[in-house]
Amino acid sequence: MMGPYFEHNVKTQVELTEPQNPAIRRTIESMNSRGCKVYFGRWLIEGNPCVILFDVGATAWSLDRWKAELWECCSIGIPWYDREANDAVLFGFLITWFLGEFVDQCGGTCPFIITHFHEWLSGVGLIMCRNRKIPVATIFTTHATLLGRYLCAGNVDFYNNLTNFDVDREAGERQIYHRYCMERAAVHCTHVFTTVSQITAVEAEHLLKCKPHVVTPNGLNLKKFSTMHEIQNLHSKNKMRIQEFIRGHFYGHLDFDLDKTVYFFIAGRYEFTNKGADVFLESLARLNYLLRAHQSRMTVVAFFIMPARTNNFNVETLKGQAVRKQLWDTANTVREKFGRKLYESLLVGELPQANKMIDQEDFVMMKRALLSTQRHSLPPICTHNMLDDSTDPILNTIRRIGLFNHPNDRVKVIFHPEFLSSTSPLLPLDYEEFVRGCHLGVFPSYYEPWGYTPAECTVLGIPSISTNLSGFGCFMERHITDPSAYGIYILDRRYKSLDECCNQLTSFLYSFSQQSRRQRIIQRNRTERLSDLLDWRYLGRYYAHARFMALAKAFPSNFSEDLAEISASLQFSKPASSPPSPAFSSPSTPRYSDNEIETYIEEEEAEKDLKSIKLGSILDLVHQQDKNTEDTSASKRNSNISNLRTIAKSILPINATTGASSSKLTTPSDANKPTNLIPSSTPDNPAQPSEVNKPTNPIPSSTPDNPAQPSEVNKPTNPIPSSTPDNPAQPSEVNKPTNPIPSSTPDNPAQPSEVNKPTNPIPSSTPDNPAQPSEVNKPTNLSTTVSPSKPTNPSNASKPSNSSS
Repeated sequence: MMGPYFEHNVKTQVELTEPQNPAIRRTIESMNSRGCKVYFGRWLIEGNPCVILFDVGATAWSLDRWKAELWECCSIGIPWYDREANDAVLFGFLITWFLGEFVDQCGGTCPFIITHFHEWLSGVGLIMCRNRKIPVATIFTTHATLLGRYLCAGNVDFYNNLTNFDVDREAGERQIYHRYCMERAAVHCTHVFTTVSQITAVEAEHLLKCKPHVVTPNGLNLKKFSTMHEIQNLHSKNKMRIQEFIRGHFYGHLDFDLDKTVYFFIAGRYEFTNKGADVFLESLARLNYLLRAHQSRMTVVAFFIMPARTNNFNVETLKGQAVRKQLWDTANTVREKFGRKLYESLLVGELPQANKMIDQEDFVMMKRALLSTQRHSLPPICTHNMLDDSTDPILNTIRRIGLFNHPNDRVKVIFHPEFLSSTSPLLPLDYEEFVRGCHLGVFPSYYEPWGYTPAECTVLGIPSISTNLSGFGCFMERHITDPSAYGIYILDRRYKSLDECCNQLTSFLYSFSQQSRRQRIIQRNRTERLSDLLDWRYLGRYYAHARFMALAKAFPSNFSEDLAEISASLQFSKPASSPPSPAFSSPSTPRYSDNEIETYIEEEEAEKDLKSIKLGSILDLVHQQDKNTEDTSASKRNSNISNLRTIAKSILPINATTGASSSKLTTPSDANKPTNLIPSSTPDNPAQPSEVNKPTNPIPSSTPDNPAQPSEVNKPTNPIPSSTPDNPAQPSEVNKPTNPIPSSTPDNPAQPSEVNKPTNPIPSSTPDNPAQPSEVNKPTNLSTTVSPSKPTNPSNASKPSNSSS
């Protein structure tokens, strides 16, 4: 990694060492001998990556010469007053100098070099590398276009006017035309251009006039837990710490039940419109009205964690925490005295008397504590003293919508204009601990190229609300069939008006607030299972793909672009069980329940969801063996289909003698449809799309079959009418039909890639139903049974089976 040198950061974040690579060491020594200041060390973060740092100030004497060279090669002029752009020129030429010197020091043993440039500040280095024809493969990634940031900051209808912007004029009016030219030149000079999301790719295509070659989403380094209950324990532990802050902040007005309180939050840079704080506040006002109108017992506390200009903590907020601590100390003191008196009373064999357990001194102490909790003002909204209180957009919006933490309000608002820290006297929690203690993250962003905050919520097992204008929201919509079932709510901000967005967000917030505790636990577990999607071990494949593509373009004689193809991605379909949200639950799910007695087995739920995962290889170059395996499986599948057709043809004459219409097995899915032994005047009802085809009842019945739930596997019906009704199987069970004739040879389970063949030695008039890949196919029992879910007694196998009534 290469970057600029800042002494105040290096002292605490970098360990300076000598490079182990002799070529790098000689390159640094050569540049330092010519007046540069280049440092080598290790960045003190996870992984301790090696870093090469350049002091741009030490080479300021070359600024005019390098700016002239930049103008001659690409006609980009840098004004003298733009210090940031001037530093970008110095840094870019130092990078070019280092790469050229390193290639010279390696001589004939120079390896293939890939240089990955991020954002416009590093773009000059890429431009000069291509101009000087240094033999390196280049990749340029924009995390958000420069012009897009400026346009969205001006409150324009950005996405609906992407095709109409005059980019040169817009950049010139904002006095960033030279910066825009640096970014655009880097995009068109690089071998491979990438962005972090699909929505940013659309933006770059219109503003930078270049379509990205690859989308490289941002990932996270995950810390996996061995058991799911550890996540719930951490949530409970950190929620209790947040509740302690709430007790102090709302002292004197703590008239709501903390056990029926949910915590929402929004965090990030203080961009009121781009981050969606305006939509969130408006939706909170509407949510407050709904909760009051429905007389809901739930209370919502919404945190705004956005840094703003402050001068100190709010005195009233500090006083609240002091009062809470005083009450805690008083209660502990009285408890210790009460416990001592109770102990002494029991020692002498007497039952304690209430009037002797607490004396007058204790009553006076408690009265003083109660007196200190008296408050004649409402709890504060902001925890700090704001420098621009009268012009602050969040505070002004709160004044307009009237959310002042009144006792009648079911929605409380707390504005914390500072990033969280475990050393804070108010809310002593790190950001990760705070997120784990909350129930829902709300990020209705209008301009969010990726969105690390909802991604962090996901890996921590906390549901979140995102939008289809954020990179994270687009990524989740692409990889998950039903995102809301996994705790990822996607707000439509691209094709809906602002009022419609507020209504949709209010619906999300209200439905979430009405969930029971059990439903929230289930949803948190499902949300955490999506963390594999955001792991660098998975998302790193996109970067590997971009690097192979860059090598193929820079060194076509050594690398082929065919090896850089990326395969299908990880995908989650809709979960097997019903979503926990009351708005989408099946009728059997209670809307609200205080009794958490329902059975919930996390291992079974996880197994159902993981069955939906479709894994693909990363790169054909790396996983060529997987491709060969797929070819082998395809050939076996074709062979098995041919076998099924042969079996079907052999069964056709038997079906003809019974008078039933023969079914034509042309595909493996047709094997799931057994033929009817006795003609019926009633046509078969098609199964639901999510159901496995059910065999029809050979004997006509006056009672229609009840369709199974979407999560169940359809059970075969009993050929002979039974007085005992069929018991529906549990969602996690797969009903297996019984064997009509006992066999001495047990069925061998087939491999997942094979189609199971019937093991019954006696021909049957009904073709076997191919089971799921993990099941063993068993022919249907035609003898009379009490319940089709129970196997037939082998002793009854000798009795003739009744095929008609």
